Amino acid sequence: MIDYPRRGKDGWHRWVPSWRLVSGLCIAFFGCLVGAAGLAYAMVSVPVIDESATAQNNVYYWADNTQMVATGGDRNRQSVNLSQIPKAMRNAVISQENKTFYSDSGIDPKGIARAVFNMAKGGETQGGSTITQQYVKNAMLNDQSQTISRKVKEIFVSIKVGTDVSKDDILEGYLNSAYYGRGAYGIQAAARAYFNVDAVDLNPGQCAFLSAVLKGATYYDPAGSIAIDPAATPKANKKRALSQMQDTLDKMVEYGHLSQAERAKYTELPTTQNPQSNAKLGGQIGYLVRLAQASVVRSGAVTEQQLEKGGYSIYTTFDKKKVEEMEKAVQKVYKENIDPKKRPETDTHVQFGGASVDTQTGAIRAIYGGEDATKHFTNNADVTGAQVGSTFKPFVLAAAMKWGVRDPDLGEVQPQDARTVVSPKSLYSGKNNLKINNYDGSVWENEKGEQWRQENDGQDSVGEPPDYKIDLREAMRESVNSAFVQLGMDVGLDKVKESAVDAGLLEDSLAGSGYPSFSIGVSDPSAIRMAGAYATFADSGKQREPYSVTKVTNKDGTIYTHKVEEKQAFTAKVADNVTDVLKTVVDEGTGKNARLPGREVAGKTGTTDGNKSAWFVGYTPQLSTAISMYRYPDDESIKDRTFLEMYGTGGEKKIHGASFPSTIWQDYMSDAVKGMKAEKFPEPEPIGEVVNDSPSPTPTPSPSPSASETEEVTPSPSPSPSDTGTSPSPSVTETCNPWDWTCDDGSNAGNGPGGNGPGGSEGSESPSPSATATEGEGDNNGNSRGNSILGSNG
Repeated sequence: MIDYPRRGKDGWHRWVPSWRLVSGLCIAFFGCLVGAAGLAYAMVSVPVIDESATAQNNVYYWADNTQMVATGGDRNRQSVNLSQIPKAMRNAVISQENKTFYSDSGIDPKGIARAVFNMAKGGETQGGSTITQQYVKNAMLNDQSQTISRKVKEIFVSIKVGTDVSKDDILEGYLNSAYYGRGAYGIQAAARAYFNVDAVDLNPGQCAFLSAVLKGATYYDPAGSIAIDPAATPKANKKRALSQMQDTLDKMVEYGHLSQAERAKYTELPTTQNPQSNAKLGGQIGYLVRLAQASVVRSGAVTEQQLEKGGYSIYTTFDKKKVEEMEKAVQKVYKENIDPKKRPETDTHVQFGGASVDTQTGAIRAIYGGEDATKHFTNNADVTGAQVGSTFKPFVLAAAMKWGVRDPDLGEVQPQDARTVVSPKSLYSGKNNLKINNYDGSVWENEKGEQWRQENDGQDSVGEPPDYKIDLREAMRESVNSAFVQLGMDVGLDKVKESAVDAGLLEDSLAGSGYPSFSIGVSDPSAIRMAGAYATFADSGKQREPYSVTKVTNKDGTIYTHKVEEKQAFTAKVADNVTDVLKTVVDEGTGKNARLPGREVAGKTGTTDGNKSAWFVGYTPQLSTAISMYRYPDDESIKDRTFLEMYGTGGEKKIHGASFPSTIWQDYMSDAVKGMKAEKFPEPEPIGEVVNDSPSPTPTPSPSPSASETEEVTPSPSPSPSDTGTSPSPSVTETCNPWDWTCDDGSNAGNGPGGNGPGGSEGSESPSPSATATEGEGDNNGNSRGNSILGSNG
């Protein structure tokens, strides 16, 4: 047998590896991949949620629950718990995007394979994303680039999140972080942006629509987005959105998330509201927001720091229509009458303020804070330093009807049963330049022995000589200062002050209670508080704190709800008699401009010393409104700013509460009460006794039209006794010195509006004196509040 030598491989065969080698290399390669993947997975941790994914703002709502403004954060988002997200919304997203969500590991291998194949062809890296991956991308990876490295990182993080985070938490996070278009991040903001409802109230059709919008609002928002893509017309978008919505509903039925009967209800695209740009804080909105913010912080439910972080829904009492009507009424008077260019000496720095309060609840329905919250920063509805003048007189009358005048033969402090409750028929002198007495008949004197003589408007005496006695109804109707200053002394200024506080004024806003002028309004309560205090009379003596926020919610639900609490500040007999007298003011007296045809109105005009402020405060049985007017510079660079006189302002010789303030009041209230029943005030029970009824008064002739349309003690432009608040009697010191409180040469003038303290200035809503320490205690330069304590205010 011939032994042939072996021949080696030749040709190409020598370069082909054996199957054993190939197998070994493949196993080693995949082993390395598995090892690398395992190492990568082990090194991956669940990232901290990016701040931008949880950044929220606060949303403020009108009284009808429509959105007023979203502010206070970088993103229009208000996170909600999963329990506040309808199951239909959860199921719509799962059915359309990730039906295996609750069973998968956080990734979809088939989807990833498709994405890899797409990338290999040079396509985009999109596709293959589960809900978990989308949540990771939105909330944890601050990188939205379409790169392979970002996609790989997303996959590993998603697997980790799918293992370590509960599915419910992932779904909640996704629905709260996703972008739905219209500037809305998260399901709550989206529900408001498209349907103006809370997320919890969405129906299955709306949920299916919003799940479609998640695919890209540019092409699914029914409003269209032609500014971004001309192909994204409203018509085309509606067609796409309806098709996607119907597909989602069909899948919800297929996967057992929705019954066929329920699905059949939603065959049309749901009606969406027009897109609205994020409202600014200009106009009245800024004043409303600051008022509500301060109220929320004072409630104790939320700290100022927590509020700044966002995430709160704040439901207010503000009636959008009434706010607009009040602003319109003010602007009308301003445009028609105030002309700074034509009358720079008299028409510059003119300010108006206003507030309207529900008499049954204390809810603040409207305010006018100023021209624009971004230009004029002090809220004129809150404390400004403007004295209220004769609008304070009803509190004097209420004190006289509740406590009564003191017995001149007894001591200064007297119990109620030693006093005599007065009737509106009680008689007081309407004499101008009346010498004011103490309750016991002795002449009132200051510590220097100087007497007080009270002037009336225009230095006119009201009533028939020689005693000039008039009853309190006429004294209120014609706003006779002398009568109410003496009445206040007879009752006791401590009881007058108590009456004002009981009605709802803040004690810190009351000034000069040791001097006769206290009874004619040297104090400076806010328009909010004045409207609230008059509401006490409107509702037969029931007093409630003015408030601006009904409730506050966040992702955990409702964290604050306002509870209306009432107290009986005055008996119905007292309050109804005050109202009856104030009706006369509007029917026949200085408040005639405020009449509302077919409705009963009660109210009071007010003008102050030097014609530096003017008010009208009035009410119907349902709504109480206060309007103020004054001149005060906005420029904080002006040293020692002070209130300016209003002689000649608007072309008027003087500004009274009977002029522009009552005109604004009437214009606003005419619209504000539309739709309200024309109710009548309660018929008052007879009250008190007629004091000072001897000798009997003679009939008082009707005043001239000019006298009835003006009121209060308002000095003429030239120096007069009303500027000094002192008697023209030679016995009174004629030369002013800085300490002499009976003399006003301008050095005792206060410095005007108090600045808003930290957290806002709505101390007018706070029942606690400590909570109001910042309300108008000084302007931004630290100047004190108020004008001279004494003066002949009306």
